[in-house]
Amino acid sequence: MAPPGRGIAGPGGDTPVPPPSPFRILHVSTGNVCRSPITERLHRHALELRLGAARSGGLLVESAGTWGHEGAPMETHAATVLTDYGADPAGFLGRELLDEHVIRADLVLTATRDHRAQVISMGHSAGLRTFTLKEFNRLVRAIDPATLPEPDPDLPDGGLVERARALVGAAAALRGWLLAPNPQSDEVYDPYGAPITFFRSIGDEINQALDPVVTALTGLPARA
Repeated sequence: MAPPGRGIAGPGGDTPVPPPSPFRILHVSTGNVCRSPITERLHRHALELRLGAARSGGLLVESAGTWGHEGAPMETHAATVLTDYGADPAGFLGRELLDEHVIRADLVLTATRDHRAQVISMGHSAGLRTFTLKEFNRLVRAIDPATLPEPDPDLPDGGLVERARALVGAAAALRGWLLAPNPQSDEVYDPYGAPITFFRSIGDEINQALDPVVTALTGLPARA
């Protein structure tokens, strides 16, 4: 007999059905100690603010680095930036980007175009689901929310997984039509070794880039 609470009753009410797999979002930078930890934890924080901790589980946010410092804590200034925004830096450990991370990810958002190229070069049909963060921001702002599935609170994942998959497909279809005004506009520059003021400016860039992305994923604007 299945333990209670371990699934959803099937049509007959007696056969547990596993909950849907979460939609995995992977943020990628170089060392996984500055940009991608900030982006991962700000993204998680924004989802929890809009959805609540329980409902945000349909979207799983992770990070890794192309030259990741495996097991390393995030940079102190990065942790400070997260605290500034009310996000939690605790317990973070750096990871080196592996094939398995790319294979599992439904959406990969990178800090720079070079990171995007490195992820795509790993294969695993990653090209249609890998964007720079700022590129994805630009694309989702051009997508009509009415063309995406509405969130559904009656579903175990709130309808978030279906909506997220549709969003990625729509963004991929727009990529060749909605180009960056210049290459630099798709970059988030590395603050490693810089003073806290530069870390804060990068944190602000990341936070602003994430806001429309989280709105598109959840169907909910940021709370005033």
